[in-house]
Parts: sequence; structure tokens; C-alpha cells
Amino acid sequence: MPDAEEIRFVTYLSPSIPRVLFEALADHLRRSLGHEQVSLRVETRVSGPRKGYECSAFGNEVDVAFMCAPSFVWLRGLRRPPAELLGVAPVFDDERNAGKPVYFCEVVVRDGAPIQTFSDLEGGFWAYNDASSLSGYYGLLNKLAESGTDESFFGTMSCSGSHLNSIEAVLKGEVDAAAIDSNVLRIRFREEPALSHKLRVIESWGPYPIQPVVVSSRLHPDLKDQLRTAFLTTNQNERTRQVLQRFGLTHFVTVDHENYNLNAHKDLAALLAKPTP
Repeated sequence: MPDAEEIRFVTYLSPSIPRVLFEALADHLRRSLGHEQVSLRVETRVSGPRKGYECSAFGNEVDVAFMCAPSFVWLRGLRRPPAELLGVAPVFDDERNAGKPVYFCEVVVRDGAPIQTFSDLEGGFWAYNDASSLSGYYGLLNKLAESGTDESFFGTMSCSGSHLNSIEAVLKGEVDAAAIDSNVLRIRFREEPALSHKLRVIESWGPYPIQPVVVSSRLHPDLKDQLRTAFLTTNQNERTRQVLQRFGLTHFVTVDHENYNLNAHKDLAALLAKPTP
């Protein structure tokens, strides 16, 4: 393998998933690989590179990244894909996962709201975190398409900027509902137990493939192998394991492209092919 150099580690999943989790992973990579420099950048604007320039420039700016699945689909759709799966993915402690690297979209409303089912939201106000998100945005579009409708189902749809902002908008009554990453919601309930009595989940969609760990196609194969091994051994290091388990991440497992085949969801592939807003 070439001489060690800086590994540029980026997460698109914070602040909704706390930065400290990714700091622990960056520190684990640094110690496992013997690299003095593993930089961590937190991209808070979107859940992954947006279709177009941000995707085409990915390989020049990032070595390893956590992102939402739509961005990975767009990256792989480029003529010369600048990214590929590392081949590992996190498993969280949600009992519905059955040990698999999946998660869910939780449709939340205020506990006292007169809303019992998704159909009750017709003409209402909806918040989504951003247009690169599977759990907050494309899961919703897939639900609407399966129901024979589209965004016109709502009176208003607004972009909140993050799952945390969407939760706050629901709590404050600024919107009627939002779809929240199930792991983000579980983390917030751990941090603030009283919140579970203020929000109510009326539907769960999924399971969907967990956010992928993506690497630049330019990385040396030996480095990819070392990164893969490092992620698969996070639970063998007590310091790393304790931090990750605080947020419900139990371990990493091996995955391949079949894990990220979104065609199992009726309308999702077609929706991802459309221009983003």
C-alpha cells in the first residue's frame, strides 16, 4: 500500500445522528490503521451529495463517507462512478432489525393531535429534512406514489434542514407531521425520555437499507481492505464500543450492492431518477 496519508472522513448524517458517534469512528480508524491524520468533516446541509455537481465531485473531496442511500444511487449512476460501497454497514439495536443493517421511517405527530392515520394528514402541513434523504423525503414520496397521489396531497410541504428540526416543528405545532429516521428518533428518546410522551408514531415505513458507508473509487485496494476490517472490529475495542452503544449502534456487518437494491420498493427507483427539487 502507498505511504500513509490523510484519510478524509465525512458524515452527512449529523447533527441528527450526533457528531460524537462519528468522532469515535474516526478515532477508531486512526488507531486501527496507524494513520496520524484521519480528518472528520460534518456536512450538515444535506443527507448526502446532491444530484449533479456534488456527486460528480465526490471522489475529489472525500475518501470515506456516511450518506443516505439516494446519494449513493446517484453516485453509482454516473458514467464513471466516483464512489463504491466499502462493503460494511452499521446495525442498530432496534429489535425490528433482526440483526440486519436496515432502518425505518417513523411518521410522528404531536401526542394530542387528532390524527390517527396517514390519510388524516390530507391537506395538512408536512416537514421533511432535505431532498437527499431516504427516511425523511423519498420514503414519503414512495408512500404517496403507492397511494396514487403526490405532494399535492398536503396543503404545504417545507424543508426543515434536519430530522431534529422536523421534530421541533412538529412539537411546536408548526407542522402536522414528519417522517423521522427511526434511529434518530430512538436516540432522541434516549436523550430526553419525556419526549416519547409528546410525540406519537402513527405509521412506520420500511425496512429500508441503512445509510451506506461509501468510499472513493480512487482509494488503493489495500486501504479499502484495512478500512473494512477496522469498521468490522469496532465492537472489539472497549472505548469505541461504549461510545457507539450509547447511540444504539451495536456493530458493523458485511454488505454488498444487493443490500442497496431499492427496486423492492415499488416506486422508489423511478422517484430517484427524477430531478430533485
